[in-house]
Amino acid sequence: MAGLKHFKMALDPAIVRLGHMNNNRYKYFRWTPKTAWLSLVYIGIVPGIVGYIAYTTDGRWDLRAKRRGDLISEY
Repeated sequence: MAGLKHFKMALDPAIVRLGHMNNNRYKYFRWTPKTAWLSLVYIGIVPGIVGYIAYTTDGRWDLRAKRRGDLISEY
């Protein structure tokens, strides 16, 4: 196509710094009470709650091959 060369752009220093920080995040990570609590919540408690809800509602609703007037709950 005709026109200017659009591939030449000035790099934003803030975006470059953000990219560098994300690539090297593991070097600067520290276990603090906040990071330990967040890790416990996201690794243990949230999957536990979702698993409990999935286990208790397993087989309660059958959403396949329903016709008009059929009930969603099986029992």
